[in-house]
Amino acid sequence: MAEIVALKSTPAEGPVLAVLDKGILRLTLANPPANALSIAVMEALTEEFERAASDKAVRVIVLSAAGKVFCAGHDLKELTAHRADADRGRAFFEKTFTACATLMQAIVRNPKPVIAEVNGLATAAGLQLVASCDLAICSNASTFCTPGVHIGLFCSTPMVALSRNASRKQAMEMLLTGETIDAATAREFGIVNRVVPPEYLNQTVTKYAEVIASKSPLTLKIGKEAFYDQIEMGLADAYAYTGRVMVENMLARDAEEGIGAFIGKRSPEWKGE
Repeated sequence: MAEIVALKSTPAEGPVLAVLDKGILRLTLANPPANALSIAVMEALTEEFERAASDKAVRVIVLSAAGKVFCAGHDLKELTAHRADADRGRAFFEKTFTACATLMQAIVRNPKPVIAEVNGLATAAGLQLVASCDLAICSNASTFCTPGVHIGLFCSTPMVALSRNASRKQAMEMLLTGETIDAATAREFGIVNRVVPPEYLNQTVTKYAEVIASKSPLTLKIGKEAFYDQIEMGLADAYAYTGRVMVENMLARDAEEGIGAFIGKRSPEWKGE
């Protein structure tokens, strides 16, 4: 039976749910209709990603959401309420965007692959959440935008993740116009990997997760870390770095086992070492 865990949150903000089944940890934003990233929700998500990082039972993480909106971004009502503070909200705003940066980096730096399962609108920090995941699969009913420019608040932090997925021109198109793009355009821009009918979304994501979960967890950890490290380097540095990574990977027990299994035409038995 799948293990179900309700993460820390307040009743007003709704729970973030975690279900672990056969190595696949499914995290669900369960605060419709907006599934907003309040401080409580971001901290709960970060806590769960950090826990999963060291949990050998977790092989792959899927991030999904309940309702018609995947995530509407930051909780603007929560932010606005702190304008009445003595510092006009500065301390709370800093806390919010620090929590957001911590969450996004907890996804990128997590040794476990993270797949976004999107069925609905992902806007502002919600799009940032999708773009921060290693893979993203969405329904053809999904839409995406960075609309901050409409309300006088440029989507500067979502820009970090967006500009690492889409080309510069595509990212700037979204950031400067604030217009919504459909699922097909999101795939063209590189924000999502695949677009499927809603009725096949969960099935497709689960298939991806199961395929990835069948691989050596050590190899996945090594590869994901190396991917994000080398992509920020110059060409020569990237080759030097990944060459060292390959050597260490070759010396790992799982590489020896995997290559031996391939040569011997048998299934490998991963030990994660």
